[in-house]
Amino acid sequence: MTERFKEPVYVTRPLFPDLDRFTSRLKDVWASQWLSNGGPQHIAFEKAVQEALDVPHLSLFNNGTIALIVAVQSLRLQGEVITTPFTFPATTHVLAWNSITPVFCDIDPETLTIDSNGIEQLITHRTSGILGVHVYGIPCDVERIGAIADQQGLSVVYDAAHAFQTEINGVGIGNFGDVSMFSFHPTKLFHSGEGGCLTMADSNLKARVDLLKNFGIKNEFEVIMPGINGKMNELQALMGQLVLEIADEERARRRVIRQRYMHNLGDLPGLRIIDVAAGVTNSQQYLVMRVDPEVFGASRDNIYDQLRLRNVFARKYFYPLTSDYACYRHLPTARPEALPNAVRAAKEVLCLPFYGNLPLGTVDVICDVVRMAPRARKAA
Repeated sequence: MTERFKEPVYVTRPLFPDLDRFTSRLKDVWASQWLSNGGPQHIAFEKAVQEALDVPHLSLFNNGTIALIVAVQSLRLQGEVITTPFTFPATTHVLAWNSITPVFCDIDPETLTIDSNGIEQLITHRTSGILGVHVYGIPCDVERIGAIADQQGLSVVYDAAHAFQTEINGVGIGNFGDVSMFSFHPTKLFHSGEGGCLTMADSNLKARVDLLKNFGIKNEFEVIMPGINGKMNELQALMGQLVLEIADEERARRRVIRQRYMHNLGDLPGLRIIDVAAGVTNSQQYLVMRVDPEVFGASRDNIYDQLRLRNVFARKYFYPLTSDYACYRHLPTARPEALPNAVRAAKEVLCLPFYGNLPLGTVDVICDVVRMAPRARKAA
């Protein structure tokens, strides 16, 4: 039996910039006497992220969830919005917070993103938009979704929380749809301690988003719409600038780790490490394994349990489906029989530890546990 790690091995670790460089740069913040409301760090960071994502317009936020709430609000969505059940709770919650009914569409069995072939049959007179998720940085079928939206007069919002600097044939993923949200949470490869942003092509929409995230305040004496406080502060913006400087190095380290996982596990029948399609750049956000229990001889849950015994904390990401939550399961489209691909995926996917300073020897041990899982199941 593989020995238990003395220290926990988590699914990810936050990327930290050099401490001396960070503390030195804090002097700039202290000198400016500016901590929020669009200070010099915010301005510099917004420009840097806009260039990194290669988008026409961008607005920074204090976190991705508030950004997504504002995205939905900025497009004046109402009634029903078609979305995926295979996502983090925030994706669905932002619709409820905007008094919108989520309409769940099944996912594509290969990409695990919203099934573009199932969207049209869910459109009603109450449908105002589509909210897709680039799951694990795998792009949705943006061309087909865009065509449906254009034909039906719908808005498109993308949750791109996992897809920082993902590109499709050289085009930044933030250029698709009406608005895209990126999360800068510390669990993400690129982060600002906490934060997020919205990207858009329409300059008028950018102006509306900026008003909405600042209480709807136009100037000292005018408040022109009900807004919220979604502003990023100067400390977040400074952290983000320094993390952005080292994000490419982290991504390169993760590529090496991904190759090690592939080398160790790529030949196992019934087990597949999920990757992006040709022409798409991998954000290297997650290392996701999908397990067919009938072929592999052990289930995702068997592997998860065996790893926990060794002090390795993988993640069943996403399980359960958002459509299974008590607050949504009453919806007609939340029925499991209507979402067969999502239900199966939720039982088969597992995110393995994946971060730049994860030792390759640790990767080898994790892979040994995975490979031995069928034997361990039979012995139990």
